[in-house]
Amino acid sequence: MNLQDFDPTYHEGPLPSPCVGICQMDRKSGLCLGCQRTLQEITDWSVAPESKKRAVWEAIIHRRATKSA
Repeated sequence: MNLQDFDPTYHEGPLPSPCVGICQMDRKSGLCLGCQRTLQEITDWSVAPESKKRAVWEAIIHRRATKSA
């Protein structure tokens, strides 16, 4: 599954982790350079309810769009 183009809107079942294996925090933005999550979002992922995971995915999509604009 290509997580760079993942859209949670059309996904059925448990949401996959956004981790792409590039785990390095950007000091300026506070986001992981690989998955675009905050450290708190990364820490909370394994215990977060699906609704929170969906919100994180939506934030990631927004961050990617803002970053590439």
